[in-house]
Amino acid sequence: MKKKTNTLFGTGFPLLFVLLLALSVTACKEKEEEDEGIPLPVITLEEESASEKTHYLGLVEGVEDVEIRPQVDGILEEIFVDEGDFVKKGQPLFKVNQQPYLEDLKNAQANVALEQAKLRKAKTELDRLQPLIDNEVISEVQQKTAQADYEVAKSSLDRAEAMAANMRIKMEFTTIKAPVNGFVGRFPKSVGNVVKQTDSEPLTVLSNVNDVYVYFSMSESDYLYYERMKKDSTSRRISSDVKLVLADGSIYDHAGVVDATSGQINRSTGSITLRAKFHNPDTLLRSGNTGKILMEQIYPKAILIPQGATTSVQDKRFIYTLKEDNTVERKEVEIEGRSGKQYIVKSGSLSPGDRLVISGLDNLTDGVKVKPIQQGRLLSTNE
Repeated sequence: MKKKTNTLFGTGFPLLFVLLLALSVTACKEKEEEDEGIPLPVITLEEESASEKTHYLGLVEGVEDVEIRPQVDGILEEIFVDEGDFVKKGQPLFKVNQQPYLEDLKNAQANVALEQAKLRKAKTELDRLQPLIDNEVISEVQQKTAQADYEVAKSSLDRAEAMAANMRIKMEFTTIKAPVNGFVGRFPKSVGNVVKQTDSEPLTVLSNVNDVYVYFSMSESDYLYYERMKKDSTSRRISSDVKLVLADGSIYDHAGVVDATSGQINRSTGSITLRAKFHNPDTLLRSGNTGKILMEQIYPKAILIPQGATTSVQDKRFIYTLKEDNTVERKEVEIEGRSGKQYIVKSGSLSPGDRLVISGLDNLTDGVKVKPIQQGRLLSTNE
């Protein structure tokens, strides 16, 4: 019997021939893919608006933070408000025992009455002597003496009235009133304590926080840069508005503006203090709050590249751009700032339309061919 030859699909072709054909097709496909290059993600650069953010620690103070201090000494007799209350200008806050000042006022008023009587007596004596002087019965010396007594009595009355007025003022000071609208701070003393004008600590602090100031400091170099960049520029500028990052990390609803700068640089720290003003209609901010001033440098036309698309060699940064034939070229770039997770490239380093490889950089050298993947799809060599 004749031995049967192994065939495939009954065509008579030997199985070995089919396997060789398949291997040949696979090799051609791999060679074709190798010719197209390594598939890597690529982006096309464009000009876009960007901002670089800088934070500075800040302290919140009311536009009016007024220390309430006693203007007379005595025992604190009554407190009319509570800590945290909102009070209006002229509203009573504290009362100091007024009995000693009441007695002083009565004594001053009695002195006024006494000096008034002395003045009337001196005036009567002067009037009595005038006809005698006119008829040359007595000498002019007696007239001048009587006139001097009258003037002394008048001056004594003026002094007594001034003392009485001073006592009335002190009596009024026993009731301590709010000099401005605002929120009442804490009370270091309670009813029954002795209060004095020389106390180191005020009775409370009254804060008007309809508007607030946020004081913050920056280094001398930052300040010089800030002053140069405040005006609009075609390439970059400092935003005129500032934002406030609150202690919980949230951004305050209202933007502020830097309205004052310290006249001197602190020699010990090398920093300068600036002040930003914020509107505070909901009184969310209170004196003593802390936060961070957020300043933005605006780049109207910037070229951004992902941080992961760069490699570092010492203090230099390099990227890989794609030529027209899809081969890569290694370039050094200058970084001007950061916007989120992207670098802002210095003007002139790259141009709009340049193609940039954004990952797989460890496998690249100059001249390596890349098959670009952009927006989740493979780009043909003609795109």
